[in-house]
Amino acid sequence: MSTQSTPAICSQVRRDIVRMVHAVSSGHPGGSLGCVELLVKLYFEEMNLDAENFTMDGKGEDLFFLSNGHISPVWYSVLSRRGFFATEELATFRKINSRLQGHPAIEEGLPGIRIASGSLGQGLSVGIGAATTKKLAGEKTWVYTLHGDGELQEGQIWEAAMYAAHNKVDNIISFVDCNGQQIDGSTEDVLSLIDLGAKWAAFGWRVLKCDGHDLEDIGRVIAEAKSHSGSGVPNVVLMKTEMGKGVDFMEGTHKWHGIAPNDEQLADALSQLEETLGDY
Repeated sequence: MSTQSTPAICSQVRRDIVRMVHAVSSGHPGGSLGCVELLVKLYFEEMNLDAENFTMDGKGEDLFFLSNGHISPVWYSVLSRRGFFATEELATFRKINSRLQGHPAIEEGLPGIRIASGSLGQGLSVGIGAATTKKLAGEKTWVYTLHGDGELQEGQIWEAAMYAAHNKVDNIISFVDCNGQQIDGSTEDVLSLIDLGAKWAAFGWRVLKCDGHDLEDIGRVIAEAKSHSGSGVPNVVLMKTEMGKGVDFMEGTHKWHGIAPNDEQLADALSQLEETLGDY
């Protein structure tokens, strides 16, 4: 584990993201930049895991599932910086025969990845299945999932939500990246989500909120969710974020959902992000 502070790790992860997508002129920087603090907080301070001895079953460990798999750059960077695999492998992102595919996959055995993801709507079902398994095994561990707000337009999410509440799956904490943007525009314009908090509450979930760019606030909301262990109520966190966070010309617009920066834009982005752990 890095001895650097989590804010310093966040800066380096953002550098990794923009360099990865620039190198192959492909990828999804916007949502990746917006979810840096959450993944850094989980992997470096919150989750009980063994990066050096990764196993697919994850027995006795906390698990994380990335449902919106297109933001793989942030996950790959955090996994490598946490020690799951060498940071040098980040240079293979989206290249032929790379283990770091555009959407996370399992056939090449990349440590840290337990399911193929990115086909939106499926991750909550997987997370609930894993959480149920851990409850049946008598584990006191937690399962975390991450979803895009636009992903909640998928019907499978709500089927899974009903199942979790009905079966009292209370060892799951699901985060929703509420940046208000999706590939074709704002969520308000494409398909309004209206009142997400009211929706989740109506489906029987405990609804919590946090600032997705405040490491302390993320820690607070995780502690609050865990304090209700044994209540029989699943937890959802509506996490307010800004797409493209940390790079001024990418912030707050859907245009950087899936566009890579050119050479000039990369230089501009890197000038705004401190190199703290060393570039790969």
